[in-house]
Amino acid sequence: MSFHHPEEYDVHAPAEKYYSSGSNTGKYVNRIRTFTSAKANAVQHKDGVNQEQERIARRRRASHDDKAKARKFLIDVEETQRTILEQEDTDGDFQITINDLGPKTLTVGTADSEGYRKYDIRGTYMLSNLLQELALAHDYGRKHIVLDEARLNENPVDRLSRMIKYHFWDGLTRRIDAEGLEIICADPKNRTADHNPRIYIPVGEDEIYEYYKNVAEQRPHLRLEVERLPKDITPEYVQSINDRPGILALAMRKSKDFKGQETLTGVPFVVPGGRFNEMYGWDSYFEALGLLVDGKIELTKGMVDNFAYEIKHYGKILNANRSYYLTRSQPPFLTDMALNVYSRLKDGNEAAVEKNKKWLSEAFRAAIKEYETVWMASPRLDKKTALSRYYPTGVGIPPETEASHFDHIIEPYAKRAGVSIEEYNKLYNEKKIINPELDEYFLHDRGVRESGHDTTYRLDRKCAYLATIDLNSLLYKYEVDIAETIKEIFDDKFEDYNGKIHNSATWLERAKMRKERIDRYLWNEEKSLFYDYHTVNESQETYDTVTAFWAMWAGCCSQEQADAMVKNSLHKFEVIGGLVSGTEESRGQISLDRPNRQWDFPFGWAPHQIMAWHGFSNYGYNDVASRLAYRWLYTITKAFVDFNGVVPEKFDVVTLTHKVEVEYGNVGVDFKFVPREGFGWMNASYQVGLSYLTQHMRRALGTCTDPDLFFAKALAKLPKEAVLRRKSSVAAALAYTRNGSIPGATTHISATSGIGGAGYPVEDEELLHIPDYPRTVKESPV
Repeated sequence: MSFHHPEEYDVHAPAEKYYSSGSNTGKYVNRIRTFTSAKANAVQHKDGVNQEQERIARRRRASHDDKAKARKFLIDVEETQRTILEQEDTDGDFQITINDLGPKTLTVGTADSEGYRKYDIRGTYMLSNLLQELALAHDYGRKHIVLDEARLNENPVDRLSRMIKYHFWDGLTRRIDAEGLEIICADPKNRTADHNPRIYIPVGEDEIYEYYKNVAEQRPHLRLEVERLPKDITPEYVQSINDRPGILALAMRKSKDFKGQETLTGVPFVVPGGRFNEMYGWDSYFEALGLLVDGKIELTKGMVDNFAYEIKHYGKILNANRSYYLTRSQPPFLTDMALNVYSRLKDGNEAAVEKNKKWLSEAFRAAIKEYETVWMASPRLDKKTALSRYYPTGVGIPPETEASHFDHIIEPYAKRAGVSIEEYNKLYNEKKIINPELDEYFLHDRGVRESGHDTTYRLDRKCAYLATIDLNSLLYKYEVDIAETIKEIFDDKFEDYNGKIHNSATWLERAKMRKERIDRYLWNEEKSLFYDYHTVNESQETYDTVTAFWAMWAGCCSQEQADAMVKNSLHKFEVIGGLVSGTEESRGQISLDRPNRQWDFPFGWAPHQIMAWHGFSNYGYNDVASRLAYRWLYTITKAFVDFNGVVPEKFDVVTLTHKVEVEYGNVGVDFKFVPREGFGWMNASYQVGLSYLTQHMRRALGTCTDPDLFFAKALAKLPKEAVLRRKSSVAAALAYTRNGSIPGATTHISATSGIGGAGYPVEDEELLHIPDYPRTVKESPV
């Protein structure tokens, strides 16, 4: 009996379809008479030679392999999974990575021969893909499958992009309603003794309150507690409920249940992943960009609705929708997020146009309220410079951190008071001990968390006093977006929540004034870079931050300033794996008493990359944007290939490793067999980043061609100072990574990757050139 597929199908279809249709429906697979597992291959020849020994000796792909047709393998799911882990997973982490020391080859039977003919699957990449496919097949109840070889040796760029679109986003999507409560209420950051699921409902939301009370009664196993928030949510109130933390209600829509009765359904949203199991502020903006690339418009639209709900009922876009975040916001992106969604909404008829305009008006009303009551009000507004700061209210010790996070800060005060650290924490939180020094420390600590950059020496112990270039760039973008939207979409007349009428001229004047203040206080002509401004010391900071390029994203710098930054400052941040958060010089020396911080050198983050790509494109430097996108996507792709599909929260972009040991570790790396979520803004950066690559670059990325090799000609143009800086930075990062306390594993191009080894041949001179880009307006100096 020769095997054939009962129907045409896509070999790269999402797992849900692939493992429940075609040859992988039970009725077809179960007709196969013989299943030969990898273990069963060890049978004797007539002459007594062990076939398994012969297979191990045969390392190279040879002429016995039939390359004439696409291979399909007949797989016993559980047995093959057990065998591959036993043989290949030598470090016991339920993943197949370049750190494993197995033979990196496994024999499986072909489907056409009903398992009789054998074929070797080789290399880290193909074996880890096999392990992932087995886990996905198990999810859909398959005991035996027919697996296309094309799923194992798929171009890694295509595979990762497909997994993000069809698996990771689903794994990160949450709803707050009867069906989603059990998942969303789980809070890995809750270190109190009270872990009962709890939801807080804002004032005036009686229908939503009754809905959740009804859920609590009908589903007693949830042990759900439903509480109302007061009208005035003060810092003291927020501190008073820190011992009973809970999720904060978000927007809901009317719908019909399975009985046809009217009910409410939570508006879905995407969470970052891992311990971040709620809707975050600036994470959501970058996730939205990726979701829109993948066509998930309604999901993204709902996230805008949830932000408008937060502003309306909680006064701000929250750090995240947990009770302990009620006094804290995050970097504001709502106007650009809403406009990105609006531009993709269908407007085929007049009714649809009006419906979309009404939706946009609600988002912009919320944005105006947030702008006026959060960022342009005390204490966040500095009256002297008229620039804004990350300056949240709040009292006591932030409760969402690890229990020992602040011990080194509290310990000296506790010793002086003659009490334990735990006792001092209690006395301080209860205001039985008054400590102005600690008050100021935690003011800045909350400010750092509001900034999203928690933590960095750039903001350490002074964040609330800094008018940062990132925040003021974002607010300039708010002002311009609101002005242009009022003029172009709302006929230059827009009514806010309070009935006040706004026109474009007022908002354009605000933008003009902010730009003047940014130039006056934040621009450094000599250094060709924007810096933060200390509003108390009345002096410009000296920390080189990659967020200086946010001014290009927002459009609040001149072409001359942009040119100067590209020519004189870009090389400070551009490393092999993308853009580093800050320079080594700005970070300073690292020691046991002064440990590294995750938003400093040598770490790179997705939001910084995305903002820079867009910023450079805004000013005509499309070649720079493409080059930086390639570097970052290479970092992600190489880790994905070599480490079982991992997509982590962040990278050391200097030595190209996700195996970092820094204050909060690395989210997204803790999984078995197959990654389920990736990490929110990392997923988005991959999907968005691909749009900046030419086809030539995408092909090179698929073979993991080293960025410095690919852009050798551009590197040759770098000034001597930049070359020396790069060498020094790499040496410093390697010294830090390998100092004995941090794993030194880095990803390297190797033949064991299973996708063609080192990629494009270095002798091909054409591949070392930066290609000409149709979008390029200006040739960059590097």
